[in-house]
Amino acid sequence: MSEIREQVNRTLEASRPALYAALSPLGRRMFYPADIPVQAQEARQTTYNGTIGIFTDGQGGAVPLPSMDAVLKVSGDDRNRAFLYSPVPGIAELRTRWQDWQRDGMTDPPATCLPFATAGLAHALSIIADLFGGEGRAIAIPTPFWGNYRQNFELRTGAVVHSAPAYQDGRYDPGTFAAALADLPPGEPAVAMLNFPSNPGGYSPTREERAALKRSLLEIADQRPLVTIHDDAYNELVYEDGVPKRSFFWDMVGAHEQLIPIKVDGATKEFSFFGGRVGFLTVGLDLDAKATEALESKLKSISRATIGSPVATSQVILLQALRSGRARQEVEHIRTIAAERYRAIRPALEALDPTLLRLLPFNSGFFVLLEMPEELGLDPHAVRRHLIDHYSTGIVSISPRYLRLATCSVAAEALPELVARVERGVRELAGR
Repeated sequence: MSEIREQVNRTLEASRPALYAALSPLGRRMFYPADIPVQAQEARQTTYNGTIGIFTDGQGGAVPLPSMDAVLKVSGDDRNRAFLYSPVPGIAELRTRWQDWQRDGMTDPPATCLPFATAGLAHALSIIADLFGGEGRAIAIPTPFWGNYRQNFELRTGAVVHSAPAYQDGRYDPGTFAAALADLPPGEPAVAMLNFPSNPGGYSPTREERAALKRSLLEIADQRPLVTIHDDAYNELVYEDGVPKRSFFWDMVGAHEQLIPIKVDGATKEFSFFGGRVGFLTVGLDLDAKATEALESKLKSISRATIGSPVATSQVILLQALRSGRARQEVEHIRTIAAERYRAIRPALEALDPTLLRLLPFNSGFFVLLEMPEELGLDPHAVRRHLIDHYSTGIVSISPRYLRLATCSVAAEALPELVARVERGVRELAGR
C-alpha cells in the first residue's frame, strides 16, 4: 500500500510541484488502494462475478423494488445506473456531459481535468479542505462569508481563516485577498475562496474589478503555491450589463505555474435540483494521463472514505436533463424568474433609509446583504427575532451587523413588502 502512495505522490510532485506543495498532510497520505471497487472493475467482464456486494438478477442487472421502479420510470442501462452503485468519481457519461455544459458557448476552452462528481457542493468543498487544508494552513476568505466555509476548513481540518473586508467604501475591493494574506511568510502555500455571485452578498465583480482581482491573485502566486477555489453555486445568475456571467475560474486556468484553480459547481442551483445533491469538482490543470490518475486517486480515496460514492439516482436524473436538448432553455427560464425578482426588489432597496440600513453591492445571485450602521448598536440576531415575532418575516442574521434577504424564496410581488418590514423592524428597535 505504501508503495502505491509513494508512486502517486512522486507523480504529482514531478508533474505539478506547486500542487504537491499545497497538499495537506492528509492530502499526501491519501491514495486509492486496489480494494473492492478496483477488483470489481477488473472483474466486470468475467462469466461469474462474485466481487462486489450488490444484489443483482445474477447477470449484473438491478433488482429494484417495483414501487421504486415505477416512480423512476427509466429503462435499460439507465435503470441499472440508477439502482446500482455509482462509480466513485461519478457516472462517466455524466462527467463528460457536465464538462460540455461548463464549456457551453466557449470557442477555445482551456484544458482542465474531467469534473469529479460529489454529493453536492458542500461535499466538494470538504474534499478540497481535506486535500489542501490541515492544521495551520492559511485560507483567505473575504468578509462577510458563508459560515460553512469556516466549518469545512477551520473546524474540520484546523486551517486558519485569514479575512479582510470584501467591500471598501461601498465598493468591491479586488485587493481583499492580498490584504488577508499580507502577513503570511513567502513560500508558504495558501488557499483563496472566491464565490461569485456571492453568498451572502449577491455580488459579482465587473470586468475592471475582475482584471484587478486577477492581477492581485497572480502577484500572490508569485510568492507561494496558491489554490483558488471558485464556488460557482450561483453560476451565471447575473442581472446587470457590464458584469461577466462566465465563471472567474476560466480566467485563472493556466494563468500561473504556482496557481491551482478548482471549480465547484453542480445541479443544486443551476438546475433548481436542490434535493438531488449532485455537485462537481473540476481541477483547472492540464495534466498528462499519469498525473490525472494520481490526482484522481486522491479524490477517490477521500470520497470513498466519507460517502462511499455519490448518489446514482440523482446523477441519472441530471443526465436525462443534459441529454434532453432542453436543458439550456429550461435553466434560462429559472434565471429569468430570478432576474424578475432582482428587478422587483431593487427599487425598494435603493429607497431604504441609509441611517438604518445600507445596501452592500448587489447585482447577481439569490441574496441581498444589508448592513446596519454601527452607531445603531443593534444585534442582528435580535433584529431577526423581532422580525419573526412582530412582522411574520424571516431573514438571516450575520454578525456583527448584517441582515441577508433571500430573493430566491419570495415571490417578486412580495419583495417590496419584505424590504419594508425589515426597515420598519430596524427602525423600531433603533428607537427612530
